[in-house]
Amino acid sequence: MAAEGSILPHVGRLLVLLPGLGAVTTTFLAGVEAVRRKLAYPFGSLSQLGELEGMDGHGQVLRNALPLAPLEDLVFATWDIFPDDAYEAARQAKVLSEQDLAAVEDFLRSICPMPAVFDPQYVRRLNGPHVKRAPTKRHLAEALCEDIHKALQETGASRAVLIWCASTEVYIPPAPCHHSLKAFEAALEANDPAIPPSQIYAYAALRMGIPYANGAPNVSADIPALEELAELNQVPIAGKDFKTGQTLLKTVIAPALRRRLLGVQGWFSVNILGNRDGWVLEDEGSFRAKEVTKTGVLEGLLPAEQYPELYGELYHKVRIHYYPPRGDAKESWDAIDIVGWMGYPMHIKINFQCRDSILAAPVVLDVALFLDLAHRAGWHGVQSWLGFYFKSPHVRREESVEHDLFVQYGRLQQALTNLARLPAKLTVSEST
Repeated sequence: MAAEGSILPHVGRLLVLLPGLGAVTTTFLAGVEAVRRKLAYPFGSLSQLGELEGMDGHGQVLRNALPLAPLEDLVFATWDIFPDDAYEAARQAKVLSEQDLAAVEDFLRSICPMPAVFDPQYVRRLNGPHVKRAPTKRHLAEALCEDIHKALQETGASRAVLIWCASTEVYIPPAPCHHSLKAFEAALEANDPAIPPSQIYAYAALRMGIPYANGAPNVSADIPALEELAELNQVPIAGKDFKTGQTLLKTVIAPALRRRLLGVQGWFSVNILGNRDGWVLEDEGSFRAKEVTKTGVLEGLLPAEQYPELYGELYHKVRIHYYPPRGDAKESWDAIDIVGWMGYPMHIKINFQCRDSILAAPVVLDVALFLDLAHRAGWHGVQSWLGFYFKSPHVRREESVEHDLFVQYGRLQQALTNLARLPAKLTVSEST
């Protein structure tokens, strides 16, 4: 990779690898192509619309300040448990209108998923015929490496990033095989049940030197074994669980309550949604993984140890209900019980009618482009500065998790500023 203090320029194509050809992935793919054809505007994407904020108050357009891969140079490959191409998968997801899909149908038809690494014991409410068969999980990892190598060749891409956009797996607590790379690789050979498919994808990507990010709440690259592999192969990793709807608002409102030193007695959060994600989360095991990332947000934002009178009795409850009529149009309610001067109670009610995949798609784009940029700069291991995009930010062992959206944004800006200051490393052709 790049020498210390320099950054490799963008050259050629960037392959974005996407496990899971569902609502988020198809919305992301259709949106990127619509923007490339000037049929849509990239709402929600910092990489496309944002500014690098200067000390003098004047910003610089991110795309001009940083050598990001342009949208025109993105190519794609996916895996899924169903063989439908991206157009048919998008129609099944029912996020985008028939008119919007028709405008990019030729592009979406060209993307057909590779057979997925999948086991229904980790996503118990789904099953499909388009899956890989192999004697061990090590063989499955090798098959994924072969898929990636083939996709790089077929697309003519010079490098890749892999973003997990598949369904939430059941919650798996840390196990002995997660403690070191040696133990993990032995467990792959032994078909250890503590290794779910997402960890096999992460392992395959990192083994091939490809950046990896986890957009779901399940435990994936956030284990010592894969952190070790990321450092060994000098690959950046990030995660986990895209921060899009209810939790996005939570990381804005809770810091405001804390800054005003108002007490919070209770925070009850309810969601209804009818897409595949909602169906999967009906299973208690998958919901447990989601519950951990969603409920953990308030612990750091409203510190009970520091302010026992304000937050010592905080009751935080999260519920998600599958409701087919809404499809991807999720609706969330928050009932917040707060306490003000002299102990008088007050109440905040929030009703957010959002679209899950519409909010997630620009996050996929930003994370992919920023991870690729970090890789070209020689940054490797856990990229805590990307916590702005995740419900449960993956941080280095010596770091504390930060959930305040505005603090996260400041750290993201600082990291991007540091990247913008790096000189470009000459390519071989430029230096001869």
